Amino acid sequence: MRLDPLALPVRFDTRDARADGGLRHVEINRDRVVLRRAVRGMRMAINVRVHDFLGIAVRAGDDGHLLVLVHRDPSLSIPLQVSADRGEIEDAAQHWGATLALSLIDEDIAGGGSPAPRRRRHHVIRSRRPKILMRRRNGAAIATMPVHHGEREIIART
Repeated sequence: MRLDPLALPVRFDTRDARADGGLRHVEINRDRVVLRRAVRGMRMAINVRVHDFLGIAVRAGDDGHLLVLVHRDPSLSIPLQVSADRGEIEDAAQHWGATLALSLIDEDIAGGGSPAPRRRRHHVIRSRRPKILMRRRNGAAIATMPVHHGEREIIART
């Protein structure tokens, strides 16, 4: 597999273990990457900005060396080139890095293998009233309501 960084946008298919049929369709532009796949019959398109990727890494694989566009979430990482020649892979990495304005990163950083931890929701908005209750007016406190003593009750009848 060999992709040309100078011929953007590039469209190709790659393997995806979770997708139906084991394939996902990838489209790479200068500013975004679109991943299209179907999981259990539900088709989806994932649109990721190029700047959201960590960088470009060279990894050792079964078929030789692998050039990968690395994302924090390993399921969003994209293989760009496979070759047995290390020099060819490094030249391609330089071209891809210059074209997408991404840096080259070490395999140790790129090979984390686990997604980023989920952020915890500890912020000011969490302690506010729910949105449905924001539509209602707060009830007046009983202590602030006027109390009438010694008056006659007036009832209007129609």
